[in-house]
Amino acid sequence: MNISEISLRRPVLAIVLNIIIVVFGIIGFNFLGVRDYPAIDPPNINVRTSYGGANPDIIETQITEPLEKAINGIAGIKNITSSSNAGSSNVNVEFELGVDLEAAANDVRDKVSQAKRSLPSDLESDPVVSKADASSDPILSMTVQSNTRNQLEISEWANNVLVERVQTIAGVSAIQIWGEKRYAMRIWFNPEKLAAYSLTANDVQQALLRENVELPSGKISGNSTELTVRTFGRLNTEEEFNNITIKNLNGTDIRVRDIGEAVLGPENEESQLRESGIPMIALAIIPQPGSNYVAISDEFYKRYEQLKKEMPQDITMNIALDQTRFIKRSISEVKETLLISILLVVLIIYLFFRDWLIALRPLIDIPVSLIGAFFIMYICGFTINVLSLLAIVLATGLVVDDGIVVTENIYKKMEAGMDKWRAAREGSKEIYFAVIATSITLAVVFLPIIFLQGFVGRLFREFGIVVAGAVLISAFVSLTLTPVLNVKMSKKDVHKHSWFYRKTEPFFVEWKPVIKICSLIL
Repeated sequence: MNISEISLRRPVLAIVLNIIIVVFGIIGFNFLGVRDYPAIDPPNINVRTSYGGANPDIIETQITEPLEKAINGIAGIKNITSSSNAGSSNVNVEFELGVDLEAAANDVRDKVSQAKRSLPSDLESDPVVSKADASSDPILSMTVQSNTRNQLEISEWANNVLVERVQTIAGVSAIQIWGEKRYAMRIWFNPEKLAAYSLTANDVQQALLRENVELPSGKISGNSTELTVRTFGRLNTEEEFNNITIKNLNGTDIRVRDIGEAVLGPENEESQLRESGIPMIALAIIPQPGSNYVAISDEFYKRYEQLKKEMPQDITMNIALDQTRFIKRSISEVKETLLISILLVVLIIYLFFRDWLIALRPLIDIPVSLIGAFFIMYICGFTINVLSLLAIVLATGLVVDDGIVVTENIYKKMEAGMDKWRAAREGSKEIYFAVIATSITLAVVFLPIIFLQGFVGRLFREFGIVVAGAVLISAFVSLTLTPVLNVKMSKKDVHKHSWFYRKTEPFFVEWKPVIKICSLIL
């Protein structure tokens, strides 16, 4: 007794099994991420080191080269690129595709730790090792500008209002602010006055570190009272910074205002973001790996419209970048193509069987196989992208083959005079192994794609597995659900044909030898 006969004896079991496939497919679909292409970027590790005041030559010889020599001994490295700028060193390590990102990051950290003995002892901080992935690029960005506020005020408003509202969107990893200006206190020195008081910039720095600090001060306890003591040591205004005592010479305090001036301004004055001459900033949304880009975009636009109603009159916001538009267009086109392919399948089946009940049956078989493929994508950690959707469209024609073969054989038995249940049992039993062999053959054709190496292999891996999985599910559907549907959805009298059948039957009878020859050739 094969699975087709069990399904005919227990039709409820066959229907429930196929419903389970659909349910699991829907569950998997809800957890799938949506992006443009599969994540195929190789592991990238970045090592950044800051050394304030050093010129590029010193950065190159004392920091970049020692780090490169230490990192170069790690296995699996594809290439190393570095840049040495004034005050900073940046080393980027790209690994082969098959290398695990976490293992690569740990190897780089170990080598950087060993190389710290060769680096200058007065570094501001240890080298920072960070991981990069395909999801680190922004998918959405919006600009914020004002005719009355400067970039410092816009940046402060954006951090306090916009970032708080946008970063809570599900699937968002981080919010980058381009062109951001942060408040900073700058001390402009007068070299002549410094020399007159025999002071250096290092003396001023030491005074700042000594005076601009807030330390825990303990508490005061009495018989019935306990008070917490707080000392206000942090400086905030220009006047407070100007009054810092640098040194005492002959009983006279030398303050910052005596050798220069403290001015509140932006931390970075070397770059600025403008549009039509008006200063602005931009907020960029970075998604989490494997997140749903379309869902992030939909929620962002809802909050964007709400923010436009609530923001001050002097501030304007615009969308500068939206990478999800192309994904939405691709998904829309795939939906249209999928609908057309299903309609063509139904039409072609009708032209040959000339029975609407049989022609409409793929509308049940096809969704079960395609929806079940989403669960396979979920198990394998795939995403909905252009190539996986292409696999779904291609599988539409492949998954219906087994159902057509089973239906045709059962229909032939009915026309020979068998009752529906016996025809379904005998017809499915005859081609039971043929259907299995056909499905395995189709799956084997696509599965070797997963063994391809490099970018091409990683790019088409999802395509091959999705097609093969959908074909194997279709074999199960054809051997369980299709025989049951043939029993439940067939006409009582199969010899009672429609007018279209009677009109076209002479053509099929006349061209029957030609059709047989074509079938043998194909």
